[in-house]
Amino acid sequence: MAIEIKAPTYPESVQEGTLATWHKQPGDAVERDELIVDIETDKVVLEVVAPASGTLTEVLKAEGDIVLSNEILARIEEGEAAVSPAKVTAASEPDQQVGDALVNPAAKKLADERDIDLSQVSGTGKGGRITKEDVVNFTPLAVPLVAASAPASKAPETIEPVMQEGERVERRVPMTRMRARIAERLLDVTQTTASLTTFNEVDMSAMMSLRKQYQDEFTKMHNGTRLGFMGLFVKAAVEALKRFPLVNSSIDGSDIVYHGYQDIGVAVSTERGLVVPVLRSAENMSIATVENSISAYAGKARDGKLTIEEMTGGTFTITNGGVYGSLISTPILNAPQAAILGMHKIQERPMAVNGEVVIRPMMYLALSYDHRLIDGKEAVQFLVAIKQLIEDPAKILLEI
Repeated sequence: MAIEIKAPTYPESVQEGTLATWHKQPGDAVERDELIVDIETDKVVLEVVAPASGTLTEVLKAEGDIVLSNEILARIEEGEAAVSPAKVTAASEPDQQVGDALVNPAAKKLADERDIDLSQVSGTGKGGRITKEDVVNFTPLAVPLVAASAPASKAPETIEPVMQEGERVERRVPMTRMRARIAERLLDVTQTTASLTTFNEVDMSAMMSLRKQYQDEFTKMHNGTRLGFMGLFVKAAVEALKRFPLVNSSIDGSDIVYHGYQDIGVAVSTERGLVVPVLRSAENMSIATVENSISAYAGKARDGKLTIEEMTGGTFTITNGGVYGSLISTPILNAPQAAILGMHKIQERPMAVNGEVVIRPMMYLALSYDHRLIDGKEAVQFLVAIKQLIEDPAKILLEI
């Protein structure tokens, strides 16, 4: 009996997807719940598995095609797969480990045919997997040439590029759907909001001292969870949002929507682009729960396992460019949210304290906000509240 393989039902925030990678080809044997195809949306990569065991008999969509919600992708003939070993192709084989990367069998075969060193190819597939498209689009900038007279056992002393002198090489590849959607959203935000940024600086001495004093005890008490800065910043943001509910609101047409909860988005950078998983009801989370959730989200983001539901919503966002060395920046709003907090690099600087110059670990904070909704006074006061909570962490726990 023929069984249809359909695309999943997309949520309202996703209109369509792009068929990224077929893991099986017509004639291949498949097992129930085995991964068949990946669909890339503007937010996540969705995995489609076989609904039954049998033989893949028909493929209706090619890699790169647009896929709508519940659209038929392929058909399976249910039952024992009557496929001879000769018909089993490289596409039905598992991904292969080459160096530090996983390589799709079709990509490995094409690379062998073209004599391409896979260690030079950047993978754009799920989890950094090298796909056939990566090999097709790969353009080596230089390939070593070995003189015919050089002994086979001796490495050449000089390497000459294949390109002629003065030749300039370009490589054109299409944007991924996710990157295109990120570009579209960011451009839309800059054109439809009155974004403004206010800055302040925070002395991290107290928080760093707290972390150093209780790190071992915290880790032991919470089963290996480490006490990081992000957990404390999230809790500080929650407390500040309670004091300034307008910063936790959003604009819907001509209405202001006040959210009676704090769903905090935490920006996570991946090879495919920036994603923002959401800590739902962060006001009810302990610092340990926040740290565990962020760690779990970061792992799922790297592996391409985040779900659309985990990245939908959010009333306020925190982004930390400091982990990459950013000293100061102006973060872009994560629409339809009204504000976003930017953390930055901690750097020791001379500061005047009680009439004396002392060296303190300082961090610049940036709050970008939609001036249509939030006035400068409220934005500054909100950021000052964050500063005060971080400089005296006891206030976070006491909610004062």
